[in-house]
This record gives sequence, structure tokens and C-alpha cells, in this order.
Amino acid sequence: MGLTSNNVLALAILLAVALFAATVWLWPRLARGGPRAVLGRIGLLLATQTALFASVGLAANNYFLFYGSWADLLGQEQDMGVVVDHSAGSKDIKVVGKQKLEGVPGGGRPAVGGQIQKVVIAGEKSRIDSPAYVYLPPEYFQPAYAGKTFPAAVVLTGYPGTAENLLKGLKYPRTAYEQAKSEKMQPMVLVMLRPTVAPPRDTECVDVPGGPQTETFFARDLPKAVSETYRVGTAPRNWGFIGNSTGGYCALKIAMHHPEQYAAGAGLSAYYKAAEDITTGDLFHGDQRLRNRANLLWSLDNLPQGRSSFLVTTSRKGEGNLKGTLAFIDKVKAPARVSSITLDSGGHNFTTWNREIPPALVWMSGRLSAA
Repeated sequence: MGLTSNNVLALAILLAVALFAATVWLWPRLARGGPRAVLGRIGLLLATQTALFASVGLAANNYFLFYGSWADLLGQEQDMGVVVDHSAGSKDIKVVGKQKLEGVPGGGRPAVGGQIQKVVIAGEKSRIDSPAYVYLPPEYFQPAYAGKTFPAAVVLTGYPGTAENLLKGLKYPRTAYEQAKSEKMQPMVLVMLRPTVAPPRDTECVDVPGGPQTETFFARDLPKAVSETYRVGTAPRNWGFIGNSTGGYCALKIAMHHPEQYAAGAGLSAYYKAAEDITTGDLFHGDQRLRNRANLLWSLDNLPQGRSSFLVTTSRKGEGNLKGTLAFIDKVKAPARVSSITLDSGGHNFTTWNREIPPALVWMSGRLSAA
């Protein structure tokens, strides 16, 4: 049974309840003195506490999806071990698995439910290889759309999340499917991955001097690889970027600095300047110009604004980015455009983002077009 299986969680909860009941039942017998009684009490308490913590930990992981598998939990994740052939004429995307969209009647047929492909994207310029998931909507496989291209949106988790968060916890493919089926948005290809393309380092989607060229990967390599592999256009109007937390900062940053590639960027619970801490290491190597450029509020004040559309989200109670979000909105000037979602209350969590993702995808769809 997998780490995120509901059966594993149920088993852990049943074990915790059983051990608690056994502790209550056996405690009178173990209340007397003697080494065996003392060891028995210690053993029951340790076993009950361990089962309880395991249940809480599994429940939290099932909600937030910090780890997608036992191998991931134990540091044995092998996704990055896929070899990508860079010989002449090869593509920069290798498909390593396919799966249907769960919960859709007849979803086993791609023309009905679409398809989710697990891929490895190889960065031609950045030399970064990253696992990802690509959602192809049902229309992609339907004869009526055989000669048409689709708009695409890059979707990022926060740090240090896993790409599975976007499928299971945040339900991007299912939401895109439902919104398109109800004709609230056009069918779009989603390219879903985490911002940690050079694990375990948090590069904040910048090109680190002498280090990982993460901005180049997202701004240049990924769109090129996807457009060459799937029926996705290459013009800015064909591409958008959306993410939450760190992914939201990256989405706004890449769309802001690369309007020639992305027409729209949506930051859910985003912050507005690059973090610098133990997880990031030295991102700028003393270059203040690079540090300033990674500050989105500074960039809006000091750099030319392109024809980008931005969506930012916050809440009046529960989010720490309200002040920064209001400042961002105030600083966006034509020809750029900005929209916002402000909830009355909502924390920095999946529950809040699941309230924002449906309208955010509709907004994104309205800013993009097929080639």
C-alpha cells in the first residue's frame, strides 16, 4: 500500500485506537511494582504515542502531500534517474508514464477524460532535467481538434512540494476538465511541476551565478520543449504561468521578466522578493543588480513593464502577503494589467488555494489564445 493510500491511514488510526484501548484495559494490571510491570507501562505508552503520531503524520501528508511515496519519504526517490537522449534530432521531453483522469465516467479513453503524462523535461540551455506531469484535455485527442493547437499554462507548487500536490491536493487537471466542460474556460494543456528543479536547493527561479540556471529553464527551455512535443503554440499569447507560494512568486517573476514568452502570470499567496535563507544558499553572489531584479516591487518601479497580465491573490485575514499584494497592484502600470482575488479570510494552505484555482484558471484562459 502506498504512503498516501487511505487504507494505510485507516490502518494507522485503527492501530492507535486499539493500543489506546489496550492501555486503558491493561493499566490496572500493570500498576503494581516490579520491572515487568514498569516495562509493560513504558511499552504501551511508547506504542500508543508512536501510533498516534504516525496517524497524525499520515493525515497531514495525505492533505499536504509533502511526500508522494515511501521512496520519497526515505530519500530514495528515483525520478531523476531517467536517462534522456540528447542526440541529434531527439526531443527534450521523454514520456515515462501515462494515466487517466480519475473520477470521470469513461475517463479511460483520452478523448473523453483527457490524459496525464508523466514526463522528464530536459533543458537545452540550462542543462536542467526535471520530472513533470502534462495534462492533455479531451479535446486534444478528438478528431475535430486534430489540426488545432492549444494554449498552455505552467503550474508550480510551493517549496518544497511535489508535483503530485498539483494532481491530488490541488486538483488542477480535474478543475481544468470541469471548467472547460462547463464552458467557463477553453481547453488548455497544463505542465505541472515543482520549482525545485535542482533539489534539494530552493533556487527561487533565478539564474544563480555559477549555479543552477532555473530562470532559463522556465523561461526558455520548458516552453520550447513542450511546443516541440505537443500541439502548443510558441507565441506569448499561447503561454501562461500559475503557482502558489514560492510557485506564485516564480509565476509572477517569470511572466514579468519574460513577456516575450508568457502573456500572463498568476501568483496564489505569492510573495514579492526572493527568499534568502539556508534553503536557498547564496543566490546572487553579492550582485545587487540581480537581487534587485528578483524583487518584483523594485522591478515594477525601475524596469519597463511589458504587455503582461498578472493575477495576485490574498486574504484580509490569514495571509501574510496582504500589504505586499496591495503594493504590487498599485505599482502595475500600462501596458501591463493586473487583477486580484481578495478573500475575507484564508490561510496559506490547500483549502485556500482550492478556492482560488477555479477562478484563476478561468482568468488565465481569458488571457490566452490558441495559435
